[in-house]
Amino acid sequence: MMNSKTWLIALLLSLSFSALAIDLGEAKTKGWVGEQTNGLLGVVSHQSEVQQLVEQINQKRIEKYRQIALENGLDAKQVAILAGKKAIERSETGAYIQSPSGEWLKKP
Repeated sequence: MMNSKTWLIALLLSLSFSALAIDLGEAKTKGWVGEQTNGLLGVVSHQSEVQQLVEQINQKRIEKYRQIALENGLDAKQVAILAGKKAIERSETGAYIQSPSGEWLKKP
């Protein structure tokens, strides 16, 4: 049976892990992630903090691109590139976006 000290440590650890979780909006605002030309998110900085988030979102995006491509008789890569263009266009001023040459730039 766990004593009260062990319970307190477990509670604090669970709260600290929750506090470390970052959402996409916050990661973009902090400049840790950006929109890439291939329709996927990319890690700009703080890889250890955002890598899992980026992987989860990119997996969902890839699945959606495949679904859209299948429904419309297109190649998933075409859909992803178009989605990337739209995501870059919709990105807020100051957010990181990928240039056609692959470098990270702050959107003017």
